[in-house]
Amino acid sequence: MMHDVDTDGRTRGLSALPHQIAKQSNSNTAPRPRSIGIVNVEFGENVTVIEPVNLYGCAIGDESFVGPFVEIQKGATIGRRCRIQSHSFICDLVNIGDDCFISHGAMFINDLFGNGGPAGDPRLWRRTNLGNHVSVGTNATILPVHICDHVVIGAGAVVTKDITVPGIYAGNPVRLLRRL
Repeated sequence: MMHDVDTDGRTRGLSALPHQIAKQSNSNTAPRPRSIGIVNVEFGENVTVIEPVNLYGCAIGDESFVGPFVEIQKGATIGRRCRIQSHSFICDLVNIGDDCFISHGAMFINDLFGNGGPAGDPRLWRRTNLGNHVSVGTNATILPVHICDHVVIGAGAVVTKDITVPGIYAGNPVRLLRRL
């Protein structure tokens, strides 16, 4: 069990800590909890979702699987028979084709920070399209690009430009290792 130390050197369990924090907070500094879950999602037939997840305003195709700790934002579309593994992040403006595999911790980015920081204006965000039969490796990062059918993106890869030739890609930035 973790312990906190009083100013006089005595230890106490952390169960006392939330009470102390709440006592110090006022209405201006108290956190504003927001719930997570599944809201306004268009599901195809036979979709499996393992909670906890944060899915809202997206569409998920027939016979797809979504693992735990995944976030899929409004405007994202997942095709049929896809697998979205745990801890993946799929943002607005991402379209994933059919029969795709998105491995653990894969991240999709729609904002290139073109103005030196996050673009508060969604009109500055860019679209990402994955074709059919695309596999994205663990901890890969996909910037706003178009990826053709039959592509494998290696673990930890960073995709910064369109991929137009089917094949296996890896690295930062990705490069073609072998055609498929």
